[in-house]
Amino acid sequence: MHLMLKEKNQNHSKRSPSVISQFIMHVLLNCIIFLGYYCWLLESAATMLTLSSLLSLFLLFTPQVTGGAGIGVNYGKMATDLPSPFQVAQFLSQNTIFDRVKILHSDPPTIEAFANTGLAIDITISNDLIPNLINISFAKHWIRTNIIPYASSTNISRILVGNEAISTANKTLVLGLVPAMQNLHTALVSVSLHHRIKVSTAHSLGILAASIPPSAGKFKDGYDTAVIKPMLSFLKATNSPFMVNAYPFFGFTIDTLDYALFRLNNGVFDNETGLVYTNMLDAQLDAVHSAMKRLGFTDINIVIAQTGWPSVGGESEVGVSMDFARDYNKNLIRHVISGIGTPLMSNRTFETYIFELFNEDLKPGPSSERNFGLFHADLTPVYDFGILKPEASQPVKSAVADPADPIPANVKQWCIPKPNTDKMMLQENIDFACSEVNCHPIQPGGNCFDPDTLHAHAAYAMNEYFQFYGKNSFDCYFGGTGIVSTVDPSYGSCKFRS
Repeated sequence: MHLMLKEKNQNHSKRSPSVISQFIMHVLLNCIIFLGYYCWLLESAATMLTLSSLLSLFLLFTPQVTGGAGIGVNYGKMATDLPSPFQVAQFLSQNTIFDRVKILHSDPPTIEAFANTGLAIDITISNDLIPNLINISFAKHWIRTNIIPYASSTNISRILVGNEAISTANKTLVLGLVPAMQNLHTALVSVSLHHRIKVSTAHSLGILAASIPPSAGKFKDGYDTAVIKPMLSFLKATNSPFMVNAYPFFGFTIDTLDYALFRLNNGVFDNETGLVYTNMLDAQLDAVHSAMKRLGFTDINIVIAQTGWPSVGGESEVGVSMDFARDYNKNLIRHVISGIGTPLMSNRTFETYIFELFNEDLKPGPSSERNFGLFHADLTPVYDFGILKPEASQPVKSAVADPADPIPANVKQWCIPKPNTDKMMLQENIDFACSEVNCHPIQPGGNCFDPDTLHAHAAYAMNEYFQFYGKNSFDCYFGGTGIVSTVDPSYGSCKFRS
């Protein structure tokens, strides 16, 4: 992570091929990769052309494991007593809603551990290898050693060259970054894997010279035309995304905490565009979009490579708590998959990787740096924000379900306030939910206005919010005042959506 500049869609489907078809595809892809490596050694252009056609045909009929905007997690290992990579891979694929993982290293055993899990894997090459990758022979060797042996069974999505390399201000790393990316892409082309595996890198928002207001976003002078513009040309030509580490946590003040946490707030007005920003992440992403637009690039996807919020901090660190971390991450997921987009990039979703899987107790710096983790080393959650999959085989034990006892997917669900929720919280829930969804039925004259009580109105508003955003458990949290029920709260002409 890198300190940032301070500033005051679609759901994809997973098609599960049969065991036999999986085996056939596994064998076919192994053959294609082997032939590619062999042809690369012989430098046979004609055979490579035929091979490229074979791979295109293979990709056409291969069920796509990922697509659209997914939710992923960053997996680092700077911690003691962590579970094995195999345990991690099985846990993530079987027990969480994550469909992708960004590995913050590139050791082969970890890559192999994710074989046959269906998870899309982004592999990060450490910054110190960038100078070596300027040599095309080393780039081909790296692909041959770290990618080819695992490509047939592990769903490798991207190779990321370093992390925040430009922000290091190390001249060797900065000038070598784009050539290293180009060489890795060339190496992938040589074995016909470039259609499936893309090359990119993750940036700190520190590469921006200006970000307030978002429409004024621009890259730092010197880096903009010398490094970033050639990189954007490469990304566009290879259909790869521009990846940013965006952390509202590093940009908020006490006055902008609600703005950073996606909570109800007055918003921030951009005088240049007349647009209003209701959360800081949108402002950060639009600042990047504006900077890219200044260089003539508006059609490259932006991926959120890292974002998160710490659950524990030192005594002097403000805005750090388990509740804030839970609120940020649950609201983040709801927002990036909603399809709303940002003020400058409307009607779109964003592939997002939450930072991070585990607390990393071996990292230097303030206490918060070591406490961004979602899970403890024993794979129990640090806090619950709806990331665990519901177990469809588990029976419903009561009409009102405990979050620890997930409801089967085929049972209708409604979100209602807990019986003893105080009036102030009920009003806050109504205000928040009705800022996002249609609450006309609880207005005077509406079908659900009577009985005119805060509890009744909150029930309708909270359920509308819960249903609108996909019936995720975290969308019925409401600061701990909401609970999922399997009993229809509808009455008379007042019908609750399900």
